[in-house]
Amino acid sequence: MKNKGCMSAGTIGIVLLVIAAIAVFWGFGAYKGLVTGNNDVQKNWSNVETVYQKRANLIPNLENTIKSYTKYEQGTLTSVIEARSKATSVNIDASNLTEADMAKFQAAQGELTGSLSRLMAVVESYPNLKADQQYINFQREYTAIENSIRMETVNYNNAVETFNNKVETPPTSFLVMLFPKFKSKPFFKAAAGTEKAPEVFK
Repeated sequence: MKNKGCMSAGTIGIVLLVIAAIAVFWGFGAYKGLVTGNNDVQKNWSNVETVYQKRANLIPNLENTIKSYTKYEQGTLTSVIEARSKATSVNIDASNLTEADMAKFQAAQGELTGSLSRLMAVVESYPNLKADQQYINFQREYTAIENSIRMETVNYNNAVETFNNKVETPPTSFLVMLFPKFKSKPFFKAAAGTEKAPEVFK
C-alpha cells in the first residue's frame, strides 16, 4: 500500500509538471501574439499618419498655384493653410493610442478636409484656375491620397480588431492583467460623408 501511495504521489507530480509546462508554453505563445498584434497596430497607424502627412504636403504647392490668381478669394485659402497647420501639429504616440488622442487627431484632420472641400467648391467659379496644370496635378494627387487614407484606415481598424479580440477574450485577457501595457486600442471612426472618394473632377 505504501508503494502504491508513493506511485500515486509521483504520478500527480508528473501531471502537475506537465500542466505547468503547458501553461508556460501557452503563456509564451500568447505573449508573443500580443506583441505581434501590438506591433501590427503601431505599423498600420504609422501608415495612416504617413498618408495624412502626404496630403498636408500638397498644400504648399496648392497655395502657390492659388496665389498666382490675384482675384482669388484668399480667405478660403487662408482657412486651408490654418487647418493644415493645426492638423500637422497633432502628434500621437503610436505605442499609447487613446480614444482622446484619436478624437483630437480626427477632429484636426476633419477640419482640414472640410477646408479643402470648401476650397475646391469655390474653385469651380474660376475656369482659368480649374484649367491650370498645377491645380489639375493637385486634384489627381489629392484623389489618390484620399483613396489611400481610406485603405490605410481600414487596415488599421482590422489590426485593432484582431488585437482587441486577443486582449479582451479569455484566457489571454487574464494574461493581460500581468502586462497592463497591452490594452485595447481605439478604432479610427470615419467621419460622416467620408465613405466615398472625393469628387474633385467636374
